[in-house]
Amino acid sequence: MVKNVITILFIGLLSHTAFSQNSLKVTVVSAEDKEVLMGASVYLKGTQLGNTTNYDGIATLASIPNGKQTLVVSFVGFETQQIKLNFPIKDNNISIALHEHEGTLETVVISSTRSKRSIAQIPTRIEVIGAEELGEKAAMNSANIAMLLRESTGIQMQQTSANSANQSIRIQGLDGRFTQLLKDGFPLFGGFSSGLSIMQIPPLDLQQVEIIKGSSSTLYGGGAIAGLVNLISKKPGFESETTFMLDLTSRKGATVNAYYSKRNDRFGMSLFGSTNLQQASDVNNDTFSDLPKVRSISFNPSFYYYPSEAKTLRVTFNISDERRVGGDIRYVNQNTTPQQGFFEENKSSRYAMKSSYDNEISESSSFHIKNSLSYFNRDLLLPTYQFLGSQFASFTEATYNRYSEKSDWVFGANIITEDFTETPTTALDRSYQQFTSGAFAQNNLTVSENMSLETGLRIDYNNNYGTFLLPRVSLFYKFTNALTSRIGGGLGYKIPTIFTEDSELRAYQQVLPINPTNFKAETSAGLNLDLNYKTTILEDAVSVSFNQLFFYTQLNNSLVLTQQGQDYKFLNATNPLDSYGFETNLKFKYKDFILFTNYAFNNVKVLQQQKALTPKHNFGGVLMYEVHDKWRIGYEAYYKSSQFRTDLTETPSYWTMGFMAMRTFGKISVYANFENFTDNKQSNYQSMITGSANNPVFSDIWAPTDGFVFNGGILIKL
Repeated sequence: MVKNVITILFIGLLSHTAFSQNSLKVTVVSAEDKEVLMGASVYLKGTQLGNTTNYDGIATLASIPNGKQTLVVSFVGFETQQIKLNFPIKDNNISIALHEHEGTLETVVISSTRSKRSIAQIPTRIEVIGAEELGEKAAMNSANIAMLLRESTGIQMQQTSANSANQSIRIQGLDGRFTQLLKDGFPLFGGFSSGLSIMQIPPLDLQQVEIIKGSSSTLYGGGAIAGLVNLISKKPGFESETTFMLDLTSRKGATVNAYYSKRNDRFGMSLFGSTNLQQASDVNNDTFSDLPKVRSISFNPSFYYYPSEAKTLRVTFNISDERRVGGDIRYVNQNTTPQQGFFEENKSSRYAMKSSYDNEISESSSFHIKNSLSYFNRDLLLPTYQFLGSQFASFTEATYNRYSEKSDWVFGANIITEDFTETPTTALDRSYQQFTSGAFAQNNLTVSENMSLETGLRIDYNNNYGTFLLPRVSLFYKFTNALTSRIGGGLGYKIPTIFTEDSELRAYQQVLPINPTNFKAETSAGLNLDLNYKTTILEDAVSVSFNQLFFYTQLNNSLVLTQQGQDYKFLNATNPLDSYGFETNLKFKYKDFILFTNYAFNNVKVLQQQKALTPKHNFGGVLMYEVHDKWRIGYEAYYKSSQFRTDLTETPSYWTMGFMAMRTFGKISVYANFENFTDNKQSNYQSMITGSANNPVFSDIWAPTDGFVFNGGILIKL
């Protein structure tokens, strides 16, 4: 009898324990458009029970004990929801609608990876500069995108000319030619047209900027060794958007930008125009300009046709014209050609037409085709020398995508042509023609709930340098809801041309052409490891995100410009260039305050010697106060360690600091920006010029040359 009672009690206890375990199915959708959100985080606060939503926006939680629980649902770009539940509950199927965060104008859609998967779970590491931050950077520099790129961790904007103030973008210490610059997936500038490129792209018509560091050659071909920067344009909506911006600077500069867009069921359009006027400025009183005289204008209209909801045809025209003059300040501002003294004048024109057709065939497949034709002309004039040339380039690509819950495929092929013609002004003729065709495939595979794998392969053929095989692999792993990791690597290549930072510094004088018959293409192998951690502290009052990136790139056959008598000749380096280091990013958010801090360590070695004009240590911090549609106030400070000049002497380290404030009154915003208000500039440490006024020798540029610049303006959105 006692034995039977014990048995009954034991069975009852097991039964109670079993029935105290609950399950819950959660469907997460966007409150604005009712679309399901794949990759949203769903977990029970204070427990280890959690999951992420699948392709259908569903997450399932099991083994939930009885009692009161707090369900937390979050997704990038949306407001986090916390819901109190008392288990057991009558209905274990619930739907949660998340609202877009008030600071997010639109849901972030990433186009650079050509995948529909969430940015939080794709194996490729992507940094996104969103619309809000672009608005801040436009207020700091409305004429070009150099400012917004310079303040990203691990990116250095290297000024390559004392007279034109041209800058190139360096990612992880590698020269600008190893970064692929795109706009809406189209190669933007390359070869001869890479000169002055960064300085001629205003930011006002951009929706976001996507940055991928490390080899991206599988999808984008030659030139993406260090990474790529994809500038994403705004697209017209059913409500019209009109934006006008006027900016004035203390260095006698003025920029006017205007943007308009609108669409209906069948047609749409966007119009963007910009003009920049800058007077030459001699900041350090050495009679030579530190800011050149600039007259530029650009006009970018885009036209859209929507045959159906799934199909889009787009045609875009890009037109820009610029005159940039620097040198002896006594002559530059008089707008006359000097009879004595030094000057450098750059006249450049860009004309391009881009067309694309996108067809979302079904939920599981899509087809895309695009083409661009571009013409670039540049006249570089010095007192006793002229470099004049033009480039015609084309790009054609077709891709087919397949999507499923477990796997995404991208198949594509493209053709790139480049024809540079030098107008004879000396005995040298450096004209060339390049033709490259390629085919590629990439797969994103969900291995498990915590792991996804991205693999890709590209085969390119170039008419001068042969065939290149470019594999790439990346792995994403989620250790916990808070901690994730990515590791990946791939091969890359770059077709050699004379248009490098070293030859730009010499204005291409006596730079000999490259003969492909006895020259090798630059090739690379790269590896990246990424750790990302997000949490909250102080009873969820402060959100914390931490990102750690480690990288290594080996560059073989790199271009070396050597002097031979009066001439300069390119050679392939016999030893590899090694670039390795790490980047650390830390972000704190408390109510309306955000603190960003970052540190980058770049060790770029050639024959055990640190690469010239490449600081090993870079540190930055930005403190922001943001009230959406009201205030945006920020203080920033950046540190650069000492660098080696080209003569192997060492520069001092230095700090720069800035402060900006923007106040929004409905549709009107006014702003003021105090850039480098400590007036830290290179001329504080050394003379910028040696030699005579007629034959100056300009020093390497390793620090700001313009010093403190104040700018302010007005932004009107209708």
